[in-house]
Order: sequence, then C-alpha cells, then structure tokens
Amino acid sequence: MGISRDSRHKRSHTGAKRAHYRKKRKFELGRQAANTKLGAKRIHEVRVRGGNKKFRAMRLEAGTYSWGSESISRSTRIVAVVYNASNNELVRTNTLVKGAIVQIDATPFRQWYENRYAKVLGKKKNASAEEEDKSAANKERSKHLQAKVAARDSEVESALEDQFGSGRLYAIVTSRPGQSGRCDGYILEGKELDFYLRKIRNKK
Repeated sequence: MGISRDSRHKRSHTGAKRAHYRKKRKFELGRQAANTKLGAKRIHEVRVRGGNKKFRAMRLEAGTYSWGSESISRSTRIVAVVYNASNNELVRTNTLVKGAIVQIDATPFRQWYENRYAKVLGKKKNASAEEEDKSAANKERSKHLQAKVAARDSEVESALEDQFGSGRLYAIVTSRPGQSGRCDGYILEGKELDFYLRKIRNKK
C-alpha cells in the first residue's frame, strides 16, 4: 500500500464511517520521510506535481545561520543534533528536521565579531599569548579605522559568550531539509536560549 494523504478513510466528526466511492488518487499521494542525517552533502531531486522540483537532502554537513542581534549570517558547519521537542530518537540518530536544536561551529561568527569590534570573544582558558596576538581583535589598524571601531558598541550575553569559549553555538533549524535541501536557521539568544538550555539539561 502506498502512503496516502487523503482523509476519506477517516471517520467524520460525528464518528460515522464514510462510504467508499473511489480508489486512491495520484494527487493524494505521500512520500517517505527524508530523515536527513549529518554527513557529506547528498541531495536527491524529486519531480513533484506541476513539474516542480523538491530537493530531498539525504545528508548535510553545513548550513547558513543568522545571528539576530548582530544582523549577520554566515555559512557554518553543523556539529550535532542536541534536542528535538517531538522525538528523542531524532537526537540519537542525528536527524536534521525543522525545529531541531543543533550545535554549530562558532568560528565564522567569532572571527567576524573580533574583526568588527576589536574585542576578543569567548576567550579560551588555556589560550596562549601568541594565539591572542594573532586574533583579528589585535591586528594593526589605521587611526581612522581605530576611531570607527571605537565608536561601535556591542555586548554579548554571558550564556552566549560561554558558548563562544567552547567553540560551539546552539541554533535552531528553520528550513525544511527534506523539501528545500538546505539546513538553515538562527542562533539561539535571550529567553529562547534559556528555555532550550533548561530542556537540554532536564533531558540529560
């Protein structure tokens, strides 16, 4: 039996069984879930109704994530799936779906921040003085640029700065990997971050 999206097989709202008056139709079909996993990029093209195309991601390893408070987005590596409200099995199997909480590589965002504000973000405890000198925050700048940078102001909340120290950020997936072939989203901040941190802690 194929997967069907019709509602004729269901009972009516009063509980009455509906009469069978036709077979399944092509426009009622459903397809198997993509169950996108973490791994080297592999995308299947699916022809759908109207000759349109869907991009079924089988495996993905990176996506574009935005940092809302700084209004920037960067393409970065997805490290792991850490929480899913619908099913813990999707966390265990590292399945990428919309609404999943993932850990992403913080490097592109940290480099951008240090270059823009000339501040070291998420300082590692065992970082050597040589490494600190090489960071974008300490590079040579002209007096004009130094004045521009000094005029910029930004504060990163402590919970987010701790994550920058570990090199991994919590983010939520907002795209649909099985439909668009992409795994994009945004970095968690503020009350939303606090909420998901509690959930992750309780799960453990």
